[in-house]
Amino acid sequence: MTTHTNPTGQTAPVVPGDLFARHQTITGLRALADFLEANPAVPVEEYGYDLTFSVRNMDDASAAALVDRTAALLGVEVTDDTHRGGHYIATRTFGRVTYRMVHIPERRRLQYRAETSYRDNITLDDTHQDDQNGDQDTGRAA
Repeated sequence: MTTHTNPTGQTAPVVPGDLFARHQTITGLRALADFLEANPAVPVEEYGYDLTFSVRNMDDASAAALVDRTAALLGVEVTDDTHRGGHYIATRTFGRVTYRMVHIPERRRLQYRAETSYRDNITLDDTHQDDQNGDQDTGRAA
């Protein structure tokens, strides 16, 4: 199996299916950069762009290890907000483009599902009526 060596000397296996996605992503980013450079009339976002990679289908320890390895490759520290119910993140900005790898711990995902589990039981009444102050009502729980 082919491996890449990162600056810390660790190696990570390259998954063959990922090579195609990686190639398409790199090709697409280069094509977009070329297009924007050749077409200055096309507007760009003043504050830049985010490219976010969400770690999926891994247990918490494996996902955190992947974020750690990526942070080492990016040359950045991990932001760990898991103690407050947050995420485990590695972020690096290249000009106005930010690459971010995010791991959402299983506990936080389960908490989010529980918090939003009522969603299907609420329907908003979208008819607009004036309230007591003359403002339009934007809807109410039915």
